[in-house]
Amino acid sequence: METTSYIALSRQSALRNEMSAIANNMANMNTTGYKGERMLFVDQLMRSRSDASIADQNLSYVRDIASFRNTMDGPLTQTSNPLDLAIREDGYFAVQTAGGERYTRNGSLTLDAGGQLVTQQGDPVLTDAGTPVFFAPEDTQISIATDGTISTENGELGKLKIVSFTNQQDMFRAEGGYFATNEEPTIVASPRVAQGMVEGSNVEPIIEMARMMEVSRQYMSAQKMIDNEDDRIRRMVRELPSLTGGQ
Repeated sequence: METTSYIALSRQSALRNEMSAIANNMANMNTTGYKGERMLFVDQLMRSRSDASIADQNLSYVRDIASFRNTMDGPLTQTSNPLDLAIREDGYFAVQTAGGERYTRNGSLTLDAGGQLVTQQGDPVLTDAGTPVFFAPEDTQISIATDGTISTENGELGKLKIVSFTNQQDMFRAEGGYFATNEEPTIVASPRVAQGMVEGSNVEPIIEMARMMEVSRQYMSAQKMIDNEDDRIRRMVRELPSLTGGQ
């Protein structure tokens, strides 16, 4: 395969990964607390290995190096469910899972059979003391303040652990739809928790559809380049004997 085809193929490979990211965004446009992702691309320059006449020329390939998460807030929807929580601006709920502490913006919470405050996956939500939250059967008036303090008609039960990170882009998706990171979390001093509301996905379907069509167009353009190059090589192979006098 000629260099031209390799360059076009590198572009197609990057576009496939971009299309996968778009498809994942579209699939999660109704997922509570979901943050859209995009791919980051760079030009990878390589020195030509052709003859000396172009030895000083560089060839430009496309390479996807990472994904970039859109950390902007999603729209808030009022549910009036006292166990639905949304974080405005900075912060993540801390959750205890079998794999360790994980983090999420999905505040659609519930109570398990033992009265423990858990996520939809059944994992306990933690307080700033690192303990789960339990409600007694007689706790019927659940109130969660803006700073995350949990209380009922029988008194305070603790304060939700709302954390932030210096570099949110270093966070990676873990099992259960949570985020994980190797960075130590920092407690948010003044969180903004909204009770009876959930944060929707920040994916904008119209924009994602436009991106999908553009990526598809670029992919087909790269495929056309590869096909044209293949035809050129085939013609050269057919015509070479006549140009060399049949030798």
